[in-house]
Amino acid sequence: MKKIQLITDGACLGNPGRGGWAAILRYGDKTKEIFGCEPHTTNNRMELKAAIEGLRILREECEVEIITDSEYMKNGITSWIAGWKKRGWLTAAKKPVVNRDLWEELDFQNQRHRTVWSWTKGHASHDDNNRADELASLAAKEQRNSG
Repeated sequence: MKKIQLITDGACLGNPGRGGWAAILRYGDKTKEIFGCEPHTTNNRMELKAAIEGLRILREECEVEIITDSEYMKNGITSWIAGWKKRGWLTAAKKPVVNRDLWEELDFQNQRHRTVWSWTKGHASHDDNNRADELASLAAKEQRNSG
């Protein structure tokens, strides 16, 4: 099984505002960068979109280490989601889960692979996280997609 490292980030100019997401995939000595944008969104939605698109691009089941600077996303997918699903997509406070559409898609993509989720401090010493931030910010600013 291929071992992939996926580094993700999201950015938003205003919150809500113009948003961008980016994912960097590493496999051996190969690197692929993907990014995209939305005209009116939130930072949390862009964080989720980066992980979804990074996992979606993988055509076969892989072992994936996902590195994010979003505690919201890491905690959501590794801890909170089980309770949300058990409660019919309601939070512990009995309110609808925000960004449910993206959480459901991330859950689906996450289950296609063997994943380990890691958190890194944003805007710090992780070169790939800094590059993902740069790409996501550029996509938000220029409203530009990779491809």
